[in-house]
Amino acid sequence: MLRKNQRFLTQLYILADFVVIQVIFLFAYWMKFQSGFMEHESPLPLVEYSKWSLIYGGIAVAIGMMSSFYSPKRKKRFVDDFWRVIQVHLISLFVLLSLLFYFKAVHISREYLAIYMIGNVIVILTYRFAVKKGLRHFREKGFNKQFVLILGAGTLGKRFYRNLKQHPEMGYEVLGFLDDQGDEIDEQFAIKYKPVLGSIDDLEQIIEQRLVDEVIIALPLEAHHRFPHIINTCEKAGVRTLIIPDFFDYLPARPTFDNFAGMPLINVRDIPLDLMSNRILKRAFDIAFALFAIILTSPVLILAAIGIKLTSPGPIIFKQERVGLNRRNFMMFKFRSMRVQSQGSSDTQWTTENDPRKTKFGSFLRKTSLDELPQFFNVLLGHMSIVGPRPERPFFVDQFKEEIPKYMVKHHVRPGITGWAQSNGLRGDTSIEERIRYDIFYIENWSILFDVKIIWKTVINGFINKNAY
Repeated sequence: MLRKNQRFLTQLYILADFVVIQVIFLFAYWMKFQSGFMEHESPLPLVEYSKWSLIYGGIAVAIGMMSSFYSPKRKKRFVDDFWRVIQVHLISLFVLLSLLFYFKAVHISREYLAIYMIGNVIVILTYRFAVKKGLRHFREKGFNKQFVLILGAGTLGKRFYRNLKQHPEMGYEVLGFLDDQGDEIDEQFAIKYKPVLGSIDDLEQIIEQRLVDEVIIALPLEAHHRFPHIINTCEKAGVRTLIIPDFFDYLPARPTFDNFAGMPLINVRDIPLDLMSNRILKRAFDIAFALFAIILTSPVLILAAIGIKLTSPGPIIFKQERVGLNRRNFMMFKFRSMRVQSQGSSDTQWTTENDPRKTKFGSFLRKTSLDELPQFFNVLLGHMSIVGPRPERPFFVDQFKEEIPKYMVKHHVRPGITGWAQSNGLRGDTSIEERIRYDIFYIENWSILFDVKIIWKTVINGFINKNAY
């Protein structure tokens, strides 16, 4: 398979989207007016509907081009495409409805429009997912390669190489390294990584001799003064240039740039849930899911309450102070699983495997995670989310924030009943450091699809927790 030209692929995507839109138009027209599945009055002529379908196809493609929807996608995740497809078609629908109103084309069937729009989104998402999977498969087999040259054979360059090797589906091949200290590098370097092809000054010559698609600058900060010459050399040859900042360990997994006073700024902690639209979407999902879960589990809630009341004296619900969104404290609800004790002792002690404070029924509730069910009411009250980092007691938060780097980042979002860490088995008596690493990944990569995946994974893995004491 020959190396594809990105411009050709972009044009192919545009053509494919336009064709899909017209095919779905025919399907929607048949479904509404000719299939017999739906009641209908005498429709407008096919040519009238086809005219608006052609107009809509042009609008959708134009909006996609203006919003960089057809930009290179090799480094992008499918979830980015997912939301962009929905956004493009919602905006296109708004424009189409405006035109229909302006030209007084009020006789276009609304049921037809619904089938048309939903069909467009579903089919475009399906074919793009299939294409992405197909391209990844071929890239793993060695086709459609893009060739990379790494400037700097130090810590940054080697780490980038190792990370890139873990993603063969992206289709990148490292040609080698350029480094001014090449003569001092161990002979084993070329075996473990790739050969050092020369010094930084050899960049122009290497680009002329070899097919290079991208140059990765992985140089330390003291080499900053060389960046302008390197970038100019690459741009003169038409080669894309990417820079790995020497301080990247302080940055999120997917940093973004802001513009302030005409200057580009790196956003050190970009969080998808900082966007109002994402917060509204997640909150709506939380409320709907919590209501459904409470209704579904109501018999279990009642039985658990009866079991607690019959097996030990005291309240059914145990309330405990936890640290939540923006470091604000709230009272988290759980079914009581221990004998009644002073608030101070429960706030500063870990539960152990053979903890004498637990009741027999309480041990069962903890093992099966049924003691967490009242937290759906925390979700309705806005204290918690269905998915998010698990909240901790203030006593331990004060302790962990001094001992574990980035521990407090978890409080940038609402805590959850389950989370990415918990769905991967990090529950109960497990590493706090490892949990925080998973929590930060979730915070930086949030999407509704990611939430659904975590919920599904939590259900599939089961609610029995061997580490829950």
